[in-house]
Amino acid sequence: MPCNLSSPAYLDENTFEHLLLQSNRDMIGNEVIINLEKIEFIDPYGMIGLLEFGWYLRKKLGIAPILNFPESVNVLKYLERMDFFKNASPPFEMDISTVQIGERFLRSRHSDVLLEMTKIQGSDDIHSIVDRVKRGAEIILRTHLHYDNMAIDSFIVALSEVCQNIPEHSQDVGYVGIQKYFYGKKFGKKVVKISVMDLGIGVKESLSLKYSHLYSKDWSDSVAIRLALFESASRYDDIGRGHGLTSVRKLVQKWNGKIMIRSGMAKVGIVPQWDATKPQQSALSFFPGTQISIVLPEL
Repeated sequence: MPCNLSSPAYLDENTFEHLLLQSNRDMIGNEVIINLEKIEFIDPYGMIGLLEFGWYLRKKLGIAPILNFPESVNVLKYLERMDFFKNASPPFEMDISTVQIGERFLRSRHSDVLLEMTKIQGSDDIHSIVDRVKRGAEIILRTHLHYDNMAIDSFIVALSEVCQNIPEHSQDVGYVGIQKYFYGKKFGKKVVKISVMDLGIGVKESLSLKYSHLYSKDWSDSVAIRLALFESASRYDDIGRGHGLTSVRKLVQKWNGKIMIRSGMAKVGIVPQWDATKPQQSALSFFPGTQISIVLPEL
């Protein structure tokens, strides 16, 4: 009997947990269908999370989950615009030829998209990503978010640091996506959302060899994330290692932004007053690897 998993109508960093809760069902030996029919909105975190969720189920069950497409034409256009379908088969079983997307969202220099969904496997991918973001940063970061040259350069360095964690620490393939939004009701300002994820070994396992003995029974996903985010902890002994996430966190705080890192069964981060997300959450549904969400506001 097929096992149906339904996406919430609004799929982002917080509601992604709804999908993960459903993965706790006994699905072994069953056909798995992920139903996106009623979805009305999806952001880069929701999109990349959905892709990683598909890979997770495929590895866990040994079969490709089936993806049912959204009924919303605008959501379909957005998924196409963000290169979701280019990356989604595999892990999903789907037939995009059966869907009439109609007129695509055009790529232009005035687009809100700073970076479509992009795979990260090695350093060469990161160089390409940084070059592409540099080309789009001028319009979005300077014109819309009012960042100066120093802030833009810092943003590029921060993005590179976050992406570099994937080939260096995760031992797995990752993805990144970036877009501008207007938080009218919540904040009254424009923001840039950055999402970076992988299905690798996760923060806790990455740091276990060096740090777990210091915490004994208290060693957990939450402790490991805090060490990486606030204490520059690294699995390497080289001088200068481990400052990546800490440096990014300091920039996010400086710009009154938000950063959340999810790994294993915990989520820890820095949350500004304009956002209601809890800065630390534990006992979440297990999900491998590391999922990073950054929101940078207009200055």
